[in-house]
Parts: sequence; structure tokens; C-alpha cells
Amino acid sequence: MVLHWSSRSPFVRKVMVVAHETGQAGRIRTERVVVSARTANPEVMRDNPLGKIPTLRLPDGTVLYDSAVICEYLDSLHDGPRLYPPAGPARWTALRRHALGNGLLDNLVLWRGAREWPHRLADLEAALAAKTQAALDALEAEAEALAATPFSIGHVAIGVALAYLDFRFGELGWRAGRPALAAWHAEFAARPSVRATAFVDVT
Repeated sequence: MVLHWSSRSPFVRKVMVVAHETGQAGRIRTERVVVSARTANPEVMRDNPLGKIPTLRLPDGTVLYDSAVICEYLDSLHDGPRLYPPAGPARWTALRRHALGNGLLDNLVLWRGAREWPHRLADLEAALAAKTQAALDALEAEAEALAATPFSIGHVAIGVALAYLDFRFGELGWRAGRPALAAWHAEFAARPSVRATAFVDVT
């Protein structure tokens, strides 16, 4: 399998954490690419018309995107505990947490891009800041339950989102006033899959 990849992408990191958790990292060859909202990458667009990463090309030529689809595909290929639980309450909880982590990442990626625009939009940045704080407060309220439930795709998405905050928004100090979430994330960060997929800011 070939993965269009960047060491700076949180959505790529989600896929790589899942690949390690499911024992399949060795089956994936990463191809480093550069993508942005302002520049089309023809190489990526040959596989994914949206020009986004992660994009996974399978040995038979089938192409999968985006991160949620790739993660679920990888989870279908192993015999261990599923990151996507089967039908029932545990599945809906995992999917809701996955949506919360992904939504937080969407906010952060947009916010980071907005900071680089020539004409910054104060109202947009204020709204993204408010949504980020609300998501973090919701996660603090849920942190004990998060720690008490089996590791799932929801844990991956939330953990990567918090790591992306450290990577790109360290000045926010998200741990302040959120001791339960900080404690949970310290355990997440110690997992081998997470340690093996650290963000690296290279061009």
C-alpha cells in the first residue's frame, strides 16, 4: 500500500497511528507530498481529485480517502480488538468521539490557515478560538469516561487533535484548568504508536 503522506498533517498521523495499532505500518510505503488549500498538487490529484492527504493506493490500484475511510479499512484487516466497535452503544460513542476529534482538527487547520492570510479576519479567528475552547471543555468533562473505555478510533482522533494543539498552538496552553484531559493525553502520548508517528515540521 502507498500512502500520500506528510509529517505535518494531523489526518495523516491519525492513519499512521491506526496502522501501528493494527500491526500494519510495515505494509505501508509512504510518499512524501506537499499540499495546501492554495496550490493544487497534480501528483496527489491523480489519485484523489480533491488533492488532499491522506490518500491510500492499494496494491490492486484502488484508492481510498479520507482519513476516516482509510482508518476503518485498516481496522478491517487485522484480527485484534477493533478500533471501530461493532454495532451497539460502544460504536456510537467511538464514532461521536471520532467526529469530535476530527471536528476539532478541522477547526485548527482552518485557524492556522486563517492566521497566514494577508487580510486576517478577526471574527473568523474569534469564532474558531471559541469553538476550540468549547471542544476542550467538553473533552475535559468526558476525560474520565475516555480513560475508562477501550481504546478506539475516537481516542485516536482526540489524542492526535490534542497533539496538534501542542504542535501548532502551544501558546494556548490547553492543559490549564483541564487536569483530567491532560492526564489522559499523557497516557495516550506514551503509546508506541503515538511515539512512532510524532509531528515533524519539515518543508
